[in-house]
Amino acid sequence: MDLDSIGDWVRTQYTSQITPNIDGNEVTLFGWVQDVRDLGGLRFLILQDREGTVQITIPKKRVSPTVLSKSNLLQKRFSFAVKGTVKKTNMTNRGVEVIPSDIKIFSTATEQLPIDITGKTPANIEVRLDARPLDLTLESSIAAFKIQHVALQAIRNFLFNKDFLEVHSPRIIASATEGGAELFCIDYFGQKAYLAQSPQLYKEELTLSFEKVFEVGPFFRAEESHTRRHLSEFTSVDIELAFANANDVMALLEQVIHYTINIVNTKCQAELTLLAHTLETPPLPFKRLTYTQVLTDLKTQNIDIPWGEDIPTDAFRVLEKIYPGFYFITEWPTQTKAFYIQPQSDNPKISEGFDLMYGYIELTSGGTRICDKAQLIERLKEKGLNPDSFKMHLQAYDYGMPPHAGWAIGLERLTMILTGIKNIREVTLYPRDRVRLTP
Repeated sequence: MDLDSIGDWVRTQYTSQITPNIDGNEVTLFGWVQDVRDLGGLRFLILQDREGTVQITIPKKRVSPTVLSKSNLLQKRFSFAVKGTVKKTNMTNRGVEVIPSDIKIFSTATEQLPIDITGKTPANIEVRLDARPLDLTLESSIAAFKIQHVALQAIRNFLFNKDFLEVHSPRIIASATEGGAELFCIDYFGQKAYLAQSPQLYKEELTLSFEKVFEVGPFFRAEESHTRRHLSEFTSVDIELAFANANDVMALLEQVIHYTINIVNTKCQAELTLLAHTLETPPLPFKRLTYTQVLTDLKTQNIDIPWGEDIPTDAFRVLEKIYPGFYFITEWPTQTKAFYIQPQSDNPKISEGFDLMYGYIELTSGGTRICDKAQLIERLKEKGLNPDSFKMHLQAYDYGMPPHAGWAIGLERLTMILTGIKNIREVTLYPRDRVRLTP
């Protein structure tokens, strides 16, 4: 098959802009073949681009021989372009079609595609991920990532309006930011180094200079969990705020979530409708529950968790029924939180750490940070960590470390909530987990 070059063709509209009110207009569209149907004297092509689809209707006896012959060649996922006339019609869901006057074919595709690109026949998640570039062309996939894009833009705009500075910290680090063993070790010119679990220590240090910082970026955790909400590489939205405590950043967090959902509901109605998902903008403030209160509530459901232990997923699924929607869990036991979380002054066994939950999903962790060097060293020792490994971080505390607090949102988990999608891999472009390193 002879393929065409773009030449001087220029797109005039996306498919979403092809509406009945431009009936009679000449348009140029670029995209891919989503479907082909032949019905006697008519051939129908469904052209898909990033904004949706539109029907290209070919009356076989009324189009030129060149257009007809090229339309005969087109198969699913061929990349092509159409010049034609917009026509109002009652025969399509959108009330419009395009009658082509010229067609260009840019590339072909394999005849046997691994998944149904119309989405009518669902495929196993592993089959979909093996063919991820193709899977991302599904309208449902495009909708999910458009929602993620709008959500992240909303978060950034909100924080910019609150005078936060966006920063970019290193991903290659010399010691664990969170403690524990969930680290990917790498060879750094013959020296042992790690992929960062979070920007935690750097963003704390940056409060010394910039006071209000946030970061959006990939981070890495070498945990064995292989669930529908865990990844080895994920995107985190982190903030750190000087001269603040846990209550201050919780208030900021619920405002961010409220604003983001409102923006998504305003700008992404088409995508939400396609995904058949509705998420009402939650009222403020969010419910606040202490860890101790949560254990008491679980006990009424015959779930007995000793004070000081973490709350397992099964228990969170019960809490989801008691507390639907967003809710904070505060006053966690100090022993369950990272070394940098501030213990309460009047009861050191209880921390100033919190989690923001949505049903059973932990969306955000945060809290007041320790700003006293001696106390931080003691907490490192309590957690079984060597203070010498944190020497470079600890020296920042000699330069006037302010009281500070912060949090981190998992972007993929937020996208699950916004879209109603149940598997985190579906809202990650190219997911990395315990068993998947490709594509």
